[in-house]
Amino acid sequence: MIVEQLKALASDSRLQIMAWLREPVAHFPAQAHGDPVGIGVCVSHIQSKAGMSPSTASTHLAILQRARLVQATRIGKWTYYRRNEAEIGKMLDDMGGMI
Repeated sequence: MIVEQLKALASDSRLQIMAWLREPVAHFPAQAHGDPVGIGVCVSHIQSKAGMSPSTASTHLAILQRARLVQATRIGKWTYYRRNEAEIGKMLDDMGGMI
């Protein structure tokens, strides 16, 4: 899994998204369905901030999700993303043991 995670992070755009999601309140506007820390940030906010088309943003987020670096929550027709801190911590621990 660590190789897939490193590949997922091998993109300036995905690294930027991960950095923004570390402090969602500081980087994204308020949203209708609640706390961006608890449920995540709406994909439309991520897409807008990154200046990407919806399909490009969705592709980047899907790559991060397959690598288990973000978690998605669906509410109605909206999808919200937040960092998977447990998996990120595991990845960092695994890397420390390898290098």
